[in-house]
This record gives sequence, C-alpha cells and structure tokens, in this order.
Amino acid sequence: MPPTRVGWSADEALEQLYAAHWRRLVRLAVLLVRDQGAAEEIVQDSFVAVHDRWGRLREPEKALAYLRQSVVNRSRSHLRHLAVVRRHAQREGAQPAASGADQAAYDEARRGAVLDALRRLPTRQREVLALRYYLDLSEAEIAEALGISRGAVKSHASRGAAALRADLGTTLEENR
Repeated sequence: MPPTRVGWSADEALEQLYAAHWRRLVRLAVLLVRDQGAAEEIVQDSFVAVHDRWGRLREPEKALAYLRQSVVNRSRSHLRHLAVVRRHAQREGAQPAASGADQAAYDEARRGAVLDALRRLPTRQREVLALRYYLDLSEAEIAEALGISRGAVKSHASRGAAALRADLGTTLEENR
C-alpha cells in the first residue's frame, strides 16, 4: 500500500488500508482468538474505531500500526470476555458452548497442533510470535504495537519459540 497521503479523508485512507491489509489483520486475530467469526468482527471494529478517530490521528501514516494494536487489544478483550463467560457457565453447571462453524478450518492435524500450542503460550508470547512470524513485523514494530520495549519483544519471542518447540516436539511424537 502506498503511504497514507496527507489530506486523505478517513474514507479514502481506510478504503486503501482495508484493501491492502484486511486479510492479514483477520489472520492475526484468528491466531490470537482462534475463531474466524470473532476475528472478522474484531478487525471490523478496529477499522471503525480508526475511521471514527481519523481526524485526531497525529500521524496518519501510522494508521496501520494503530490498526494492528487495536486488533491485538480487542483480541485480548475478547479472550477476557470468553474467560468470564466460561467461569459463569461453570458456576451455573452449564456445558461449554460447542465449537463454531469455523472448526472445519482447523481439521488439519498439524495446523491444529500449532494453534493449540500457540494458545497454551502466555498471552504476551503468543502476541509477539503472531506479530513476528505471521505479519513479519520487526522488533521495533512489535514493540510499538504492544507498547513494550524491544528487549521485552526479544525475550518473549525467544521464550515463546522455545516453548513451542518443546510443546510441538512432544505433540508430534505422541501422534506418531
């Protein structure tokens, strides 16, 4: 996508961002929340939020970074909400909700194993790895998106990758 031009209206800028980055942002959200429908809603809400705040952006050329950060933050909020719903359902003795219709997308055993292993990681490690290896962001871009230092990005990436290697090694051996 060409850099956001100064003077673009919110509609023009968001149309360009949407065309160029919608799919990647949805995939990022899917990696974080593991639900296609929720991921699409999270990304859509992020675009709406950027559109609503367009006139207040100090640096419109950083709108994509703002969108990424918004997707990560909204994914966290979604996961917190699900945790509250599960706790409430357990207290009431209800059965957990069945998997969504997007479960067919995860039928492939290896992909499912990777997603499960990612989900078992601490939140920050999962976020760093998704931004690094899926969106191919630099340490500086990840640090900016998550509001942490570059050193923290390196640490979370290293620990997360080591945990994934150990977890996936065990999982793949068990499936043989």
